[in-house]
Amino acid sequence: QVQLVESGGGLVQAGGSLRLSCAASGRTDIMYHMGWFRQSPGKEREFVAGMYWRGGMEDYADSVQGRFTISGGDANDTVSLQMHSLTPEDTAMYYCAAGRIGGSGYPFWGQGTQVTVSS
Repeated sequence: QVQLVESGGGLVQAGGSLRLSCAASGRTDIMYHMGWFRQSPGKEREFVAGMYWRGGMEDYADSVQGRFTISGGDANDTVSLQMHSLTPEDTAMYYCAAGRIGGSGYPFWGQGTQVTVSS
């Protein structure tokens, strides 16, 4: 129904920046909210940032507040995550996910893009 494809991951030095993108396709008309999550080895997946698909209500995890910015939405079917002041603790596989109108949670997930921050 909804396909999500992440891009923009890579290797960056501590203090650097990266911009992740998530391109949505398919039934984007049913999408309600978008989120970025991350998971590193041995840790549970955690919420990073989220927003309404049609814009607004941006929300961030405390650990990234002030460093990461989520933007985009239905205007071009892409949601981005701009990341600044990266630290090795930000190293993880980053996933974008989408929730649907009338539903709960995030039933749609991308395959993920790896972010590695070297010290």
